Amino acid sequence: MTLPMLPLAAGTALGEHVGFPLDVLAIFAGTVALSVYVDLFLHRGHKEISIRDASIWTLFWIGLAGAFYFYLRHRFNADAAALFLAGYTLEKTLSVDNLMVFIAIFSYFRIQSALQHRILYWGILGALMFRLVFVAAGNFLLLLGPWADLLFAAVVGWSAWKMLSSRGGDDDEGEDYDNHRVVKWAQGVFAVFPRLLDVRFFVRGDEAREMARKDPTLVLGRPGAAWYVTPAFICLILIEASDVMFAFDSVPAVIAVTREPLLIYSAMIFAILGLRSLYFVLAALTRYLVHLEKAVIGLLFFISAKLLIHATNHLFHWPGFDITPGQSLVVILAVLAGGVIASFIWPEKEDEAPEPGAGEGVPTAGAGSESRAGRGDGA
Repeated sequence: MTLPMLPLAAGTALGEHVGFPLDVLAIFAGTVALSVYVDLFLHRGHKEISIRDASIWTLFWIGLAGAFYFYLRHRFNADAAALFLAGYTLEKTLSVDNLMVFIAIFSYFRIQSALQHRILYWGILGALMFRLVFVAAGNFLLLLGPWADLLFAAVVGWSAWKMLSSRGGDDDEGEDYDNHRVVKWAQGVFAVFPRLLDVRFFVRGDEAREMARKDPTLVLGRPGAAWYVTPAFICLILIEASDVMFAFDSVPAVIAVTREPLLIYSAMIFAILGLRSLYFVLAALTRYLVHLEKAVIGLLFFISAKLLIHATNHLFHWPGFDITPGQSLVVILAVLAGGVIASFIWPEKEDEAPEPGAGEGVPTAGAGSESRAGRGDGA
């Protein structure tokens, strides 16, 4: 049974709506559930992930998305598969900017690699749920017709402009996350233990008080609390908040590629599933992919223009042409490849390179050292 669908954007050329076929839903849900379970089982020890392992897992997740692409091509047609691939590639590319923020957050709070792995795992599970909510809300806004396209074009265009205007600054590295509104809110809600404790998110009150008794330098802001959260949990909340803000940009961008909820959500979920392993690869390559952010900005401006063209075609019958799924896919892949190739042809000058460890996501402080997240007044 196929549920009624919203009209597709002009130029999608699917021939018929994809809808929600039960066999496709079953395969998609089963693949995601099995992938999450296998990932949880294989990484249950929270050991540090090597670049080699992260690269292998990144290729595995890309291969899984590729297999789903060929399944959609067989189940529907080449256009539906191309829409999925374009959405997947776009979400993966836009995620790079979000991962850069994650690197800055981890570095600021001195979160080591094994703990980064644990935080990213729970953060990505939360992202799976948030995407479902945002995709549903985005498709609901499409009931506004071309006016929704204008709204989405403004959101995506504003995001591109903010990224462009902030280039050359040190916003991420220089941001004082101790005074971030999300951190302040968490410190006001939870009793915060002032130090990292291996990979733990919580510590019992009696245990915290015993450690404070043995170490006078440990100051508990709420001595009578039954439970404390560690700075790792505060960092997780900040990561989730960052991902929610990122979704405001990425969901309208993917909706610009296709209006089919199944293709939108599947593209975003397959991209998100590989973000954790991609993070560790990106953390090692971030100093080399110096022009990738420019590619992300260019893609955002392209998506904003695509949405604007679709809206003006419906409202004013101008400019009289639209951007097809095939053209979108070519532009996305070309811009992404251009950013990567340009980074190797014109690398960053040595004297402009970031300080060692500044953006690597693997700080030198140990798990037992004091974290900045535990030093707020709310602790």
